[in-house]
Amino acid sequence: MIPAKFDYVSPTTVEEALQALAAAGDEGKVIAGGQSLLPVLRMRLNAPEMIIDIGKIDSMRGVRDDGDAIVIGALTTHAEVQTDPLVREHALLITKAVSEVADPQIRHRGTFGGALAHADPAGDLGAPALALDAEFVVAGPGGTRTIAATDFFVDLFTTAMEDTELLTEVRIPKWSGWGAHYEKFVRVAHQWPIVAVAAAVKVDGGQIAEARVGLTNMGSTPLRATSVERALVGQPATDEAVRAAAASAAEGTNPPSDLNGDADYRRHLATVLTRRAVLAAAGG
Repeated sequence: MIPAKFDYVSPTTVEEALQALAAAGDEGKVIAGGQSLLPVLRMRLNAPEMIIDIGKIDSMRGVRDDGDAIVIGALTTHAEVQTDPLVREHALLITKAVSEVADPQIRHRGTFGGALAHADPAGDLGAPALALDAEFVVAGPGGTRTIAATDFFVDLFTTAMEDTELLTEVRIPKWSGWGAHYEKFVRVAHQWPIVAVAAAVKVDGGQIAEARVGLTNMGSTPLRATSVERALVGQPATDEAVRAAAASAAEGTNPPSDLNGDADYRRHLATVLTRRAVLAAAGG
């Protein structure tokens, strides 16, 4: 299907983009890599009057070191994040997760910030960002503000950003020396995960000193498995101990039921995938 007719602007600065967004009002949509918006336009599930293409805003690209955090520009592609040495050293979980996003073609077009702003609970980046206490820097008419990951994801395809705001970069605290793994369960390659688990683990002397566990597609937003995190602390990094801790992974979740599996199936998957993810992370 061909998209409905729309006007198009391509600003080169954040300020120009915000002006265009304000002028368009409810009839404007922002596009970056286009991997989320273009299918929607082609199916005419949305027909905005104005498309604001932010792909030429160079200030929103790249990865940089910022002291106790690394900063990933919202327009940095998944492929660039995947191969960046700063991300691998200080936020290995992001490297692991972004490597599982769709296929190489999409990873070279899709953007890190675009996927997060889309806020699909089945998206691969929300749970890792939540687990690592990421912060989202957004620009709007009133200036710049920072939103914690715990507050950023509000509901299905809904974030704490206002319609007049733009995600410019993501700040991730440094988790140097932590093991990490992203365990994703799909029926066919490159599919959205039926369930996935993001785990970052710090091991000291054979015991788990700290753990961070995020859940993908177990509710209307990414979730933290805090009961698992607490249960893991002080435990040996063995299958038996991790299995016992992972048994509570589905507590407090509200997974969907669809053609890929019902809610109970997803709850079972969450415990299995959490065990696998934590053990893999604990192994380095």
